[in-house]
Amino acid sequence: MPGYLLHQGATVLCLHGGQATPTLPNPRVKVSNQAIVTQPTAYTIAGCGLPSNAGGPCVTAQWVSAALRVKAGAAAVLLQDSQAVCAPTGTGLNVVLTQVRVKGM
Repeated sequence: MPGYLLHQGATVLCLHGGQATPTLPNPRVKVSNQAIVTQPTAYTIAGCGLPSNAGGPCVTAQWVSAALRVKAGAAAVLLQDSQAVCAPTGTGLNVVLTQVRVKGM
């Protein structure tokens, strides 16, 4: 099922409300005038609400699924429904808002 491509300005949060930001978006491909993000790109997380005594806070996240058919620079692009795992908590990321013009599979 097609999903919208993630871009640098997408709102992505850890499950505890921390803001996730891509470390290295792909500058050669843009949607809505912002660079897209591919699967190898790690995300950093700021403001995670999980207390340290509960195994948190989330610090980074790595994507474990991405588009199967769409690539940029030989790397699979991230979609709105792509899945990620946060470290050190092992929880996921939630894509709250992204561009709504370009879809991929």
